[in-house]
Amino acid sequence: MKTCLAVDIGGTKIAAALVKDNAIVTRVQISTPTSKEASALTVALTDLLTPLALEADHVAVASTGIINHGVLTALNPDNLGGLNHFPLHQVISEITQLPVVVINDAQAAAWFEYKALNQAVSDMAFITVSTGVGAGFVQKEILNTGARGIAGHAGHMLADPNGPVCGCGRKGCVESIASGTAIGVAGQPFFGTDCDGETVYQHLLAGDKNAIAIVDRSASTIANLIADLTISLDLDVVVLGGSVGLASGYLARVKTYLKRLPNVYVPDVIAASSGADAGLLGVALWAEQNIK
Repeated sequence: MKTCLAVDIGGTKIAAALVKDNAIVTRVQISTPTSKEASALTVALTDLLTPLALEADHVAVASTGIINHGVLTALNPDNLGGLNHFPLHQVISEITQLPVVVINDAQAAAWFEYKALNQAVSDMAFITVSTGVGAGFVQKEILNTGARGIAGHAGHMLADPNGPVCGCGRKGCVESIASGTAIGVAGQPFFGTDCDGETVYQHLLAGDKNAIAIVDRSASTIANLIADLTISLDLDVVVLGGSVGLASGYLARVKTYLKRLPNVYVPDVIAASSGADAGLLGVALWAEQNIK
């Protein structure tokens, strides 16, 4: 069995692992550089990956943002610290001197969740509600990465035309209302300028009515996103993950709002089985079939 060097690049951390027989053998993690200079990310990746590459046969990368023919771009550049149009495939190929595949991190996690299902499913969506809102789609048992890497960016579907302006520049995206970041911003008038999503959730657990309303709006928005995707893609199941998606009681709230809709809009909705390493394991699985 070949050894895969799996890499997961997020807005706050970069994780790398040697994966063999679908298990992580070695794992390391660093903070994502905050500099907008491409050279900072190149240096960080070089230091992180060079020693691990000596033990790997190929590299599989799961990254935040749009992966368009190996180039990392973003609908919301703020999520990348302003870094955009980064030649990710080329840089990692030069660092490791190994075959490389690159896909979006939510797409990678979706593939892991699909392979982990205990039921026969043809069409599935994975939705992550965390700092942002992302998704990955498996259609007819194939992961949809999109011709330009855009497939799965469901967090930028319209939720409220009168809603807040999203980081992508559009008004009222799902992400601008339902994400952990949006929950924190909505809580600031009630809980202070340092409020984040976790703060709001703690107030919710204490029974605060304002916090409950904010999280309910997020859950309602995600429920409607699930309904829209289901009626568009004829989904069998939706897997909900992310720090918000897996927070206590959140899935139950989403299901409550889904129950108010006609049955045709309501798929089976389950909690994600994976943790923080879904991107690493998922992209390693995907690379088995797609590495050249």
